[in-house]
Amino acid sequence: MEVNSERSLQNCVEFVEPNSIADEVGIQSGDRLISINGVAVNDIIEYRFLIAGESILVLIEKVNGEQWEIEVEKEYDDDLGILFHNQLLGCAHHCKNKCLFCFVDQNPKGMRKTLYFKDDDSRLSFLQGNFVTLTNIEEEEIERIIRYRISPINVSVHTTDPELRVKMLKNPKAGNLLPLMKRFADAGIEMSCQIVLIPGLNDGAHLDRTVRELAELHPAVHSIAIVPIGLTKHRDGLAELHGFKESEAAAFLDQLIERQKECLDRLGTRFVFAGDEFYLVARRDFPRADHYEDFDMLEDGVGMVSKFVHEFMEASEEFQPSSAGDRQEYVLVTGTIMEEIMGKLALILMEKKLNISIEVVAVENQFYGSSITVSGLLTAQDIFAQVSQKVKGKTLLLPANVLKSDEAVFLDDMSLEDLKARLNTDIIIMENDGNQFFRYF
Repeated sequence: MEVNSERSLQNCVEFVEPNSIADEVGIQSGDRLISINGVAVNDIIEYRFLIAGESILVLIEKVNGEQWEIEVEKEYDDDLGILFHNQLLGCAHHCKNKCLFCFVDQNPKGMRKTLYFKDDDSRLSFLQGNFVTLTNIEEEEIERIIRYRISPINVSVHTTDPELRVKMLKNPKAGNLLPLMKRFADAGIEMSCQIVLIPGLNDGAHLDRTVRELAELHPAVHSIAIVPIGLTKHRDGLAELHGFKESEAAAFLDQLIERQKECLDRLGTRFVFAGDEFYLVARRDFPRADHYEDFDMLEDGVGMVSKFVHEFMEASEEFQPSSAGDRQEYVLVTGTIMEEIMGKLALILMEKKLNISIEVVAVENQFYGSSITVSGLLTAQDIFAQVSQKVKGKTLLLPANVLKSDEAVFLDDMSLEDLKARLNTDIIIMENDGNQFFRYF
């Protein structure tokens, strides 16, 4: 039987893990999942919940068109060991907002194709931690989230003022957020929130209101991460906005301290946390590591610096100065905003490990513009242009966040292997772990 490409990709099995349940019962790559316990599987969320059980009935269509009904006996939480061609088993929901601050709208040409797609999908929030605005969610999906207890959900809030949120997201449905979040909270759905803060727009009194109203939904709303707006040089035709100046960042941090004190007294948690950039822009010392409680917002850039420095210093204090081993020379790449901190850590390393030399190179972001100062938005072309004359005979150290999380590819679609070949030098990828960073040398 001829299998057309459309059919082959719908619920199509791409890979079966060796020695898994699926492997043992004869499921193979190319098979198509039709139903579980007689229920058609419309997406990955339904799949995850339908396979939960000790006895399930799986209907598979083989590549030749035969249908196999397979009885599976397993532990309740055991996975079948199937990876699908389309991880969602359906299309991702496209964002229907036109946010004033959208970073995707500020992307230049020549990047990875996936970086131009704006998703706004609660399934990706549950599966991958993506943030969603909840503006394109229909009643059927709301009921399904509650029925299947799809939790946690990461919510892009920005403000709880309905009129202001409509203005910021340019979507008339954006003002319906709080009633929906309350409905989720009442159903036991956990949420984490993010606010992209814009000077003169959703800060000040607006921010106080947002924090207060979200705190009323605690503990269902677990925490709030506040990050500064990111503005690239590619803003033709977009709203006129400006990033945080030192005085504005300092004023925000003062305001944040007061809100954290209130939340700590009332909720037993600081509840709301600032992205690391605010402290760097304001030239403020970072809070102690325990300030960040369980460090559950690292992906939002909240607490990464404190955690890294704390881990590094702990490892350093345990180490006595040594000159053992052959001399090694390194070039360490960082974003411009972290130049001072990484420079200080490099000096400590060289004082402890006398056989190494580390040159810290803060790469200026020409691709997005110099206002983008974090390492996670550096491209291979900028790194190459600014380190190529410095790395001869040395090892290049790159932070892991310059690469795609599941593939060794930079934002501008150059592979790590291509950069290695162009530089003709060894490249080591350093994870965001201060202990590992110190002990690598």
